Amino acid sequence: MAYVIGDACISCGACEAECPVGAISAGDGIYVVNADSCIDCGACAGVCPVDAPKPE
Repeated sequence: MAYVIGDACISCGACEAECPVGAISAGDGIYVVNADSCIDCGACAGVCPVDAPKPE
């Protein structure tokens, strides 16, 4: 089950830098998770200042 980044995202980029498999990239106003690459580790959620990444 992949993580998704919700509308609370402030586009700070902390999650992208923390992702060990490079599954996160800048989207249109918020960051997005590539569900096919996500390994469900939760590293992104651990560094997000606004709790935007959540398990799908």
